[in-house]
Amino acid sequence: MQPATIGATASEQAATRTRLWMPERVLFTPAALEEPWGQQILSRVQALNLPIEELPRNRLTGLRGEDERATYDIAKRTLAVVNAPPSAFKLSPIPPSADWQFHLAEGCPAHCQYCYLAGSLQGPPVIRAFANLPQILANLAAYERSATTTFEVSCYTDPLGIEHLTGSLAECIRYFGTREAGHLRWVSKFDGVSELLDLPHNGHTRCRMSVNAAPVSGRFEGGTASVTARLGALRQLALPHTQGGGGYPVGLVIAPIMPVEDWPEHYSRLLDSISEALDFDCDLTFELISHRFTPGSKEVLLNWYPQTKLDLDEEKRSTKRNKFGGIKYVYDSETMAQLRRFFEQEIARRFPQARILYWT
Repeated sequence: MQPATIGATASEQAATRTRLWMPERVLFTPAALEEPWGQQILSRVQALNLPIEELPRNRLTGLRGEDERATYDIAKRTLAVVNAPPSAFKLSPIPPSADWQFHLAEGCPAHCQYCYLAGSLQGPPVIRAFANLPQILANLAAYERSATTTFEVSCYTDPLGIEHLTGSLAECIRYFGTREAGHLRWVSKFDGVSELLDLPHNGHTRCRMSVNAAPVSGRFEGGTASVTARLGALRQLALPHTQGGGGYPVGLVIAPIMPVEDWPEHYSRLLDSISEALDFDCDLTFELISHRFTPGSKEVLLNWYPQTKLDLDEEKRSTKRNKFGGIKYVYDSETMAQLRRFFEQEIARRFPQARILYWT
């Protein structure tokens, strides 16, 4: 992949090659093929000449290997087009990111060694795209309030990472462009944004890129677009229509923040790169998330990435419990205070008009 040049025009950036995930297998359940949106996804994958299998029943089988690592390899090369289950229509709040979360897919094509989905989804980590998307979107109106209500669509997938296969993110953006109170939020580590630039979003979608310092992104974020390419894509999304951009509200999710060796220097360079990419006035937010893990996620990650150099030593962490009694390992209070102070000061200095939505 050739990274986008941050200072290039939007048209020049659009001409660069983007990072596209191409599955080795695309599975369709019978129920998914009965859905008009499922047929739309079928047309997309047929146009890409990808191998398609129509399953005899509405169950995914044959995705397990000899061990967890082999199962991971099989699943991560597979796209399954299925219908979202009834449970997907009962939304859950997702503070501090948004008021509610909903899902156009589950599973992610990237290979991040700190994966947030580890331990969150059941079964092999196959990427499941939902064919009943129109029904999913129609269900959201019941959750809107008279004031602005925000909906996060990136909790269980990277929607941009599969957009060339599904078109579902664009459909969500078009839907929210028609809503008075509903606003969409999505985040990605990919850069294929060209099909999103001309959509009628009406300012109701905030597009964010997840970025990190070079020692973290370079070592732990496999299968993704480079940070340079992500920032180039964010620039395209933020530029006004008159300059060939999308005119979207945008944001940066800096995550997971890690106090690696010489971390102030590395994160300063990242913030400088963001400043270079967004060297014009735009509606900009920051979300700051420190690295954390649970006993369950650690077990899954070590099965997926047995050679990882990711710091998962509980002895170096503080313990945090949620309201259900679950344990999470976070950095100690002094380290957290140092990290937070650095980011709040440096962001305020470089981006005085931007908002920091939260630190966690």
